[in-house]
Amino acid sequence: MAKKKSFRWSDESEPHKQRTKTIIKQHPEIRQLIGRNPYTFLVITFCVVLQTTMAWALKDVAWYWIALAAYGVGAFACHTLFVSIHECSHNLVFKNKTLNTWAGIFANLPLMLPSSVSFQKYHLKHHTYQGVEAMDADMPFRWEAKLINNSTFGKAMWLLFYPIFQALRPFRLKEIKLFDAWTLVNWLVEIAFVGAVIYFLGAKAVLYLMLSFFFSVGLHPLGARWVQEHFLTHGEQETKSYYGRLNVFNLNVGYHNEHHDFPSVPWNNLPKLKAMANGHYDSLGHHTSYTRLLFEFLFDRELSVFSRTARDNRGGKIGTPKYKDVPAQTDVTTV
Repeated sequence: MAKKKSFRWSDESEPHKQRTKTIIKQHPEIRQLIGRNPYTFLVITFCVVLQTTMAWALKDVAWYWIALAAYGVGAFACHTLFVSIHECSHNLVFKNKTLNTWAGIFANLPLMLPSSVSFQKYHLKHHTYQGVEAMDADMPFRWEAKLINNSTFGKAMWLLFYPIFQALRPFRLKEIKLFDAWTLVNWLVEIAFVGAVIYFLGAKAVLYLMLSFFFSVGLHPLGARWVQEHFLTHGEQETKSYYGRLNVFNLNVGYHNEHHDFPSVPWNNLPKLKAMANGHYDSLGHHTSYTRLLFEFLFDRELSVFSRTARDNRGGKIGTPKYKDVPAQTDVTTV
């Protein structure tokens, strides 16, 4: 089968604002779902304590037990923490933006690589400029897509080392400041935590935490989330939701169309949002199994890292709604 050589191109701006406008007119009661969920911080605390305790408990066991524990337990805890950082990036935990930033840095601790502050900066641009390669860090590099393409082995390696590919993408985004004071704070706090783990718990504890993180966003059913969200698995539909059991660990981030349409709605209210406006979502392509999607991505030669939509139409200014009654992408208080 011939390899794809480019992303699908669209001349339109990101696809969610028009549907947001339609839904909010038909279902104004959705405004009641907008807000924050401070209980998310309890989830963060539980997962940080769990991962630290697991690292301590496994510090003297054989490496294969560490790998099994990381795949079966740590990956789920780390993925929950990653999604919690996502909630913090939208200021959906606390009213105070600084507290959300600190909550994200705290959630970042067991992930071992300082990323929460950078994610906050780049993720909001992903919402506003979905598919614009100069602004959207979720879009793969063209060389990345060409390198991996539709090879089963290549796609497996891409998932396994996904954190590395993702860490490189911000360097492409020249219009966004890569480093600032909060990024430095994130790095210093994470370095102190990693140093403490090495000193008090040793190398095997570090191995457990690192494997947990890589599995949580890589070659694991949870890693299929990256394919689910914006890969073209259902024709030209750019965003797909996931309505499966792993939303328990995903904090409902599987409700991805709903989240892109209403990014000011916290994770606990996304199922309610879908129920209120289900007429707009039940006809959209979606996924119900991450495991099935993982194998589909690996073995379907029609799917490759080029299976994304790219554009250069920015559709308006950062954080400003295209329509006067559409909630802005970055502020939970606008509606």
